[in-house]
Amino acid sequence: MLKEIDAGVLCVAYEEHGSPAGTPVVLLHGFPYDVHAYHEVMPHLVQRQCRVITPYLRGYGRTRFRSADTPRSGQQAALAHDLLALMDALAIRDAVLAGYDWGGRAACIVAALWPGRARGLVTGNGYNVHDIPRSAQPRPPQDEHRMWYQYYFHGERGRAGLEQNRRELCRLLWQLWSPNWRFDDATFERTAAAFDNPDFVAVVTHSYRHRFGLAPGDPALEDTERKLTAQPPIAVPTIALDGSADGVARAGGGRNDTRFFKAAYEHRLIPGVGHNLPQEAPAEFAQAVLDVARR
Repeated sequence: MLKEIDAGVLCVAYEEHGSPAGTPVVLLHGFPYDVHAYHEVMPHLVQRQCRVITPYLRGYGRTRFRSADTPRSGQQAALAHDLLALMDALAIRDAVLAGYDWGGRAACIVAALWPGRARGLVTGNGYNVHDIPRSAQPRPPQDEHRMWYQYYFHGERGRAGLEQNRRELCRLLWQLWSPNWRFDDATFERTAAAFDNPDFVAVVTHSYRHRFGLAPGDPALEDTERKLTAQPPIAVPTIALDGSADGVARAGGGRNDTRFFKAAYEHRLIPGVGHNLPQEAPAEFAQAVLDVARR
């Protein structure tokens, strides 16, 4: 059931399933996806007595900014504060946090800076916190070419391209990032409706500019961004997932990441799966959530 609640600077649209007394689990989507990524994950969790919350991130679906004066920021700290505000609004003291791409970033930041709010963490592609001070350092060419869309959004041409061709561009990214996933038109269109949010383009382009130091952040979030420059470790029980066919993030990059506490960390590689982990491998994603919850 789709619900709405005022949470911080947003009115958040979210889906909720399962018993209110169940183990709270927050599932967080990435770019360019939406809550439908978790529709096959959710039944596995509800069956195991979980209370499952799946919000539309800022700039997606029916989630809206409560004030015209709030910066349409897509920076990493904003996503983390949105998650905290939603948990507060729903009176959830702590939860298993699970996400990938932007959603994994929000979950990682909360687990790192506010570990008491995270019972456990499932993160796609490992440690997702941006190292903005070192963002100008070149990466290996085989990684740089995967990031063409980020560089595209750095300029006005890319902003206009996303505005005019949001469905075509996002569908291309789905195809490039998940080469083995044979989704149909109906599957894409269910999610693409979320890109019609009036703030989608502004939030997306700001996200990809801020992470490279090309756009200022929301002044209200500077303290959090300052803390993130230290690349804080994550000590909560964590399972990191990678798809072996991920077309944007190098598979297995988080296998031996020292920013996770080794005793509480496990890495899993899912063969043949691309970037959209929960929608391509819902059973494996759900099992990771359940395994973390038990720890």
